[in-house]
Amino acid sequence: MSRDDQIRFSNLVLPHLTDCFALARWLTGSATDAEDVVQEACLRAYRAINGYAGGNSRAWILTIVRNTAYTWLRNNRPPELVMVDDLDAAANDSSAHSLGGDGAGAGTPETSLIAKADASRLKDAIAALPAEFRETLVLREVHGLDYREIAAVTGKPVGTVMSRLARARQRLISELGTGKS
Repeated sequence: MSRDDQIRFSNLVLPHLTDCFALARWLTGSATDAEDVVQEACLRAYRAINGYAGGNSRAWILTIVRNTAYTWLRNNRPPELVMVDDLDAAANDSSAHSLGGDGAGAGTPETSLIAKADASRLKDAIAALPAEFRETLVLREVHGLDYREIAAVTGKPVGTVMSRLARARQRLISELGTGKS
């Protein structure tokens, strides 16, 4: 690859590596597996850098990560396996920043314990969502993508994205509102 391709890759992909890793972690349920997925996705993006036609580079690389994650899961995990082995780390990293908290001042040990319990319940509820609802919710609430960007990443119509997001939120509200742990 040329030096221009390397610079283009650095400008388009590298600023979004944190988001790539977070999405891969949510989809695979494991930090170790997410590292493998992101590495493979970066290789794919590097090989395809000449085909990038412009637009939202974040949505472009997240699409590659999503597709790579599903390929990786299909090749490395039985479909019935529930992937929750490393979601605690994902919840700790992203829940304070993106799912409602500001991560500032935990207060007393009691409030810290309550916050951890709430984050754990939220993490469990998100992990229990069907994959298509979970990925839509994570792309919207964790990564802040709009409906069109999510549609581009998932390859689904905007109406389907809106429906999946609404259903994911309804399921979370139902699950979290029941007081189940």
